[in-house]
Amino acid sequence: MHSIAALALLLAAAAPADQAKSRDAGEKAADPADKVICKRFTKTGSLVDSTRVCKTKADWQRDRDNLRTSTNSTACQPGATVGC
Repeated sequence: MHSIAALALLLAAAAPADQAKSRDAGEKAADPADKVICKRFTKTGSLVDSTRVCKTKADWQRDRDNLRTSTNSTACQPGATVGC
């Protein structure tokens, strides 16, 4: 009788652990580009005034690429005093 109770207790304890493992596997299988990253931008001249911006990793990468593209396109326009 005690062995049946012990077996039932072991099975009950093992079930949540299995569920946690499968939930972690599902989170790891998600696309890393969908991970939300928050950055804090401090206002120039202030130590405490800041803004928090949260975007996905893909959004941050797209913003970085757009900034790089626009910076390169304005620097290489005719009449620019700086070389390309």
